[in-house]
Amino acid sequence: MDIFEKCRTSSEMQEVKQAKEAGFYPFFRPVSTAEDTEVVIEGQKMLMLGSNNYLGLTTHPKVKQAGIDAIKKYGSSSCGSRFLNGTLDLHKELEQRLANFLKREAALVFSTGFQTNLGSISAIIEKNDILICDKLNHASILDGARLSYGKMKRFRHNDTIDLEAVLKTCPDDQGRMIAIDGLFSMEGDLAPLPEIVKLAKRYNSRVLVDDAHGLGVMGDHGRGTAEHFGVEKDVDLVMGTFSKSFASLGGVVAGEQYVIDYIQHKARSLIFSASMTPASCASVLAAVDVIESEPDRRKRLWDNTCKMMTGLKKLGFDTGTSESPVIPIVVGDLYQGLFVWKKIFEKGIYVNVVLPPAVPDNRVLLRTSYMATHTDKQLDFALNVFEEVGREFGLIK
Repeated sequence: MDIFEKCRTSSEMQEVKQAKEAGFYPFFRPVSTAEDTEVVIEGQKMLMLGSNNYLGLTTHPKVKQAGIDAIKKYGSSSCGSRFLNGTLDLHKELEQRLANFLKREAALVFSTGFQTNLGSISAIIEKNDILICDKLNHASILDGARLSYGKMKRFRHNDTIDLEAVLKTCPDDQGRMIAIDGLFSMEGDLAPLPEIVKLAKRYNSRVLVDDAHGLGVMGDHGRGTAEHFGVEKDVDLVMGTFSKSFASLGGVVAGEQYVIDYIQHKARSLIFSASMTPASCASVLAAVDVIESEPDRRKRLWDNTCKMMTGLKKLGFDTGTSESPVIPIVVGDLYQGLFVWKKIFEKGIYVNVVLPPAVPDNRVLLRTSYMATHTDKQLDFALNVFEEVGREFGLIK
């Protein structure tokens, strides 16, 4: 049997083919400009409501210039693993800067956010250990668990009663760690961290918070959901990515020095992968400077978030349980979702459509997300389009 046969005949690929032929394929649409509030996709100027560029820093002059200057000094690549020749002084500077920013003893940077979870979790969770996961955790957490030699147990989304029931099944002689998203990237809701850290203490468990979408956004200083809830000292490891608020590419895990040292010497995705590029490191350093020196940027993000949340709910849309700049619009089944997405796309707005199996069959979402740099005029235009399309498809009365 030809191992490649499934690439042609699987039901999933047949659906992809049909969607492309019908003009309803929503993925891998090439963007021809910078990821800003407005972009050009396939020659069409569009309002971008699907980016994770929450603070709008990808086009900030300081961030762009830092990347340019780093290439001039260091070239385009480190050309090696952190373990060997690939550690630049920029990597060490960035790690110290992020440790200070996150109020942690130490930090370690990886080439991507996915690699950060993959490497950190698989390093910590060994044969007699247990990783306890929210069922809606990011795929990188789940894959980190699969790569480890330990066990993974899961609890219902944001259900601390179910979490406690799972913790009770964990033997006392086995190490355990609760891993959760701080801000869930599809629904925009927050993990109930105060209750989770209480349970962690009660059942002798460590806590890792994946704050990929929370850093820069949540908390008075942008340190994430743990700062937002006032439980930073109760969270053992904080993970973050640079492709969202930090306007770059890479990831970080931060915690106590001895734990970070252990991950640094055990994480296969760090040891066997090339390090962050100089430009990526420098742009993150500049982004942290901007986050700390321009707090009004975060205020503007939340003003925009409140405007859209209020406007969408007033129109009658179902926005789920979002508490963040990620605001889903529930549209129904697969075909309804694709029809609504295409109509909005044709009217000049880019949003992300979230399809099964990422969501239940009857809960297809339009994932909208907002930036500090969106203008009131742009957001008013979006609300008008959402209202028009929502009425056309019966999503609102």
